[in-house]
Amino acid sequence: MSDIAITISLLSLVAVIGLWLGHWKIKGVGLGIGGVLFGGIIVAHFTHQSGLMLDAHTLHFVQEFGLILFVYTIGIQVGPGFFASLRESGMKLNGLAALIVLLGSLMVIAIQYFTDMPLDVVLGIYSGAVTNTPALGAGQQILAELGMTNITETMGISYAMAYPFGICGILLSMWLIRLFFRVKIEEEAASFDKTTGKDKEVLQKIDLKVTNPNLHGLMLKEIPGFESHDVLCTRLKRDEHIEVPKGDTEIYLDDVLHLVGDTQALNKVRLIMGELVNIEPSNIKGNLRSQRVVITNEKVLGKSIRALAFHQKYGVVISRLNRSGIELVPTAHTTLQFGDVVHIVGNADVIDNVIAELGNMQSKLQRVQMLPVFFGIGLGVLLGSIPFHIPGFPVALKLGLAGGPLVVALILARIGSIGKLYWFMPPSANMALREIGIVLFLSVVGLKSGGNFVSTLTEGNGLEWMGYGFLITFVPLMLVGVIARLYAKLNYLSICGLLAGSMTDPPALAFANAIKEDHGAAPLAYATVYPLTMFLRIISPQLLAILLWTI
Repeated sequence: MSDIAITISLLSLVAVIGLWLGHWKIKGVGLGIGGVLFGGIIVAHFTHQSGLMLDAHTLHFVQEFGLILFVYTIGIQVGPGFFASLRESGMKLNGLAALIVLLGSLMVIAIQYFTDMPLDVVLGIYSGAVTNTPALGAGQQILAELGMTNITETMGISYAMAYPFGICGILLSMWLIRLFFRVKIEEEAASFDKTTGKDKEVLQKIDLKVTNPNLHGLMLKEIPGFESHDVLCTRLKRDEHIEVPKGDTEIYLDDVLHLVGDTQALNKVRLIMGELVNIEPSNIKGNLRSQRVVITNEKVLGKSIRALAFHQKYGVVISRLNRSGIELVPTAHTTLQFGDVVHIVGNADVIDNVIAELGNMQSKLQRVQMLPVFFGIGLGVLLGSIPFHIPGFPVALKLGLAGGPLVVALILARIGSIGKLYWFMPPSANMALREIGIVLFLSVVGLKSGGNFVSTLTEGNGLEWMGYGFLITFVPLMLVGVIARLYAKLNYLSICGLLAGSMTDPPALAFANAIKEDHGAAPLAYATVYPLTMFLRIISPQLLAILLWTI
C-alpha cells in the first residue's frame, strides 16, 4: 500500500476507535467528540513503536481542511443568533460568559509569566482546559504564522492532558455552587418559571371587544401598542362582517379584534381597549383561512414584509414568524430568510397566491446548496489570509484558517441570502459536515501527538500540565458562578447553562439538564451565550499568542 493509503486507513481507524470511546459515559457524562483525540493517541502509540511512517502532506491537508469545515459550519449554525444574543435580553448572560473567557485568558498569561512555559504548551493546555477544539486549531495557526515549528505534537499532548479535567472542572463548579448556596432545585425551577418564563413563552391569541369610547373612530395604527408592533390584529369582526384590518382601518365600539402577541403586550392593549370575550374560532373565521408557510422561494429572500405588500395586494397578513425555533411578531421592516416559517391569514380565495409566492416547498429544506458552502469557505480562507499590520506587533495579524471562515460564516448566516444563493443549511446536513470536520482534525492531532503521550505523562510534565489546566477551568467558573449568584441574582439553573455554554461543552449541558429534567432554564442560557463564546474561544488563543510573543 502507498503511504497515502496507509495514512487514510489509519485515520479511519482512529475515527472508529475515538467515536466508540466518546460514546462511553459515566453517569451521563463522557468525552463526546473529544474521544477521537484519545483514539488517535492510542493508535499513534502503537504505530510509533512499530516505526510505521505516515504521509505528512496528507495529514497536514486533512487537519487544515477539517478545521476549516468545522469552524465554517459552526458559524453558519450560530450566525443568526450571534447578533441577536448581543441585544439587551442577553447582555447580562453574555457579559458573564465573556468574563469567564477573560479570566481564563488572564490565568494563561500569569502561568506563562511565572513558569516561563513554552507558548505552544500553555496554549494547548488552555484549549484543553476550556474543552474547545477550534481554539486548539486557532492557536496552532497563529503560532505557525509567528514562525514556530513542530507545534502540533506538543499542543496536542498538552491539550489531551487538560481536556478530561476540563470536563470534570465544569461539573465540579456546578456542584460546589449548588452546595455553597444551599440551592433547592424545585424552588429554583419554580422561581425561573415565575420571573422569566412568561417572557419566553410562545405567542398568545385573544379576542378583545372594544369598549373604550375614546377609541371610537381612531385608526388601528393610532392605538397604543399597535404602533410599536408588539401586537398584531389578524381579524376584525363588526356585526356579521369579518375582515383582515389594515393600519388605517377605523375602529368602532363593540368591534371584536383577534389579536396575537406575547402575554405582557396583550395585557397592556386589553387595559386600553376593552374586555376579553370568548368567541368560537369558527365565528370569527368567516371566509378567512390561516396557513403556516415555509419560506423557500428565492425571489422573496431578503425582502421586507412591507416590500412584498401582501396586505395591500391580497388582504393577507403575516401574523407570526418562527425563525430557528423562536416565534416572533413580524413588523413591516422584518426581512424574510430561507427556512422561516410564517403564519398567514387572509381570504380563502386569494391566500393560495401568497403561498405560491412564498414557496412552501418542504423538499427544499432537505437540500444543501453546495455552491454557497464552497463560496463561503473560499471567502473565509481569503479573509483569514489577509495580513493586518498593527504598530508594535512583530508580525502581521491574520484571522487564519480558523478565524477567517468563522467570521465570514457569521456574516453570511446573518445576511441569509444574496440573490438565489442562500446560506440556510438543514440542521442534519450542518451536523454531518461539522462532525466530519472535527473528526478529521482531531484524528490528525491525536496521531501527531500520541507517540510521546505516555512518556510525557509518566516521565515528563504531564501531571503538572493537568494541574494548570484544572486551574484554568475551575477558577474562572467558580468566580463568575459566585458573582452571577450574589450580584447578578441569576437563577441556579441559568447559571449551570451559563457555565456549560461558556465552555461550549455539550456534555456539561447534558449534566445541567439532568439536574432538572424537562426544564428550559439551562438550555436557554446555554443557547444565549454559545454564539458569542464560541467566537471568543476561537479568537482568544490568537490574541494570547501575539500578546505573549511580544512580552
